[in-house]
Amino acid sequence: MSAPPRLLFHVQHLLGVGHLNRARLIARACVEAGLAVEMTVNEDPDGTPGEAVPDGVAALPLPAIHAADASFSALVDGAGRPVDDAHWAARARRLETAIAERAPAVLLIEGYPFARRRLRREIEPLAAQARQAGAAVACSLRDILVAKTDPARNAETLARAEALYDRILVHGDTNFAPLSASFPPADALAGRIATTGYVAPMEDLPPWHGDRPDAPILVSVGGGAVGETLLEAAVEAAIQARSHHGAAPAGAGRPWRLLGGPKLPDAARARLTARLATREGITLEPALDGPAFRRALAGAALSISQAGYNTAVDLWCAGPPAILIPFAGPDGKESEQPMRARLMAARGEALVLPEGALTPQRLTETVERALARAAGGPRDRVPPPSLDGAGESARILAALAGVRGLG
Repeated sequence: MSAPPRLLFHVQHLLGVGHLNRARLIARACVEAGLAVEMTVNEDPDGTPGEAVPDGVAALPLPAIHAADASFSALVDGAGRPVDDAHWAARARRLETAIAERAPAVLLIEGYPFARRRLRREIEPLAAQARQAGAAVACSLRDILVAKTDPARNAETLARAEALYDRILVHGDTNFAPLSASFPPADALAGRIATTGYVAPMEDLPPWHGDRPDAPILVSVGGGAVGETLLEAAVEAAIQARSHHGAAPAGAGRPWRLLGGPKLPDAARARLTARLATREGITLEPALDGPAFRRALAGAALSISQAGYNTAVDLWCAGPPAILIPFAGPDGKESEQPMRARLMAARGEALVLPEGALTPQRLTETVERALARAAGGPRDRVPPPSLDGAGESARILAALAGVRGLG
């Protein structure tokens, strides 16, 4: 029996963990579709993979790079030093070896040039080498991009995408957010774009059952790297709700569960923990893994979160009432989450509190509105967007690699 076709998936984790989780689901689905998958990860100082890959997927560790801060002002290595030419060269050698020795049938690149533009010096030579070796080249792209106001910037991105890719897999649903809503020239790529549906885990969840007096209010911040402000406001709102005087707010008797995320800064975690030391009914907990988190959402009276891609998918899967505080970045230019939050609000799936308007008092008021709305009786939920993005992506990529017989 011949060896399965190989897929090399270039994924670069810089700050948040959402895109990495999405990539893992796609990689696993590709293995199930008959491909041998290798996925790039940041390397720990001891030379071992610093990020987990799914069962059946091979890790390709590269010398680590990270965003220096939430504004992506610079790239730094695993020790926090600016990335220099030697660091880039070491990464390039690893990638060149992977192409030369393991000959992928498909190279899948996450984001670039629609995002990850700082990786140009790495990705464009990699794509050229892969194509010269006979590989198809494809892009893995989330539903909504950070909007660029400069038409020349968009035109440059379009030209690079046309030069690089055989297929562009957009992990979304055009009925919710067509790519052209955040990238106006997208129609010029229509012949290359395949809209896959949202990348969601395929698992059975109970129907939402948070309409109980003891159901908690669940506050989550994904990985936590940019969630400190939301958690601080939630702590004060929870304290206010549970130590009310006079008329009891709707959430007064409910427990509050705050999930800190693995990338929440240690100083912030310590400060929040100290603030809650003598408070009952309010807990700051480590982040839950995906299945446990979705089960917690299904049993929550209310979810309070940011509006990242995976958070939206989890809310669609679990179905709780929701408040979204979309991340907009230090300069307010991160437009992706605000757009997604607006679209979900327009469908009646959430209330939105802009990050710039977030205060404990405003959050308390929004919690009151959300709980009052949830108490109004059974909700007629809008059907969620298509959620078979991992499986559909795998089918497209397997076909590019020459795998036959996929339905």
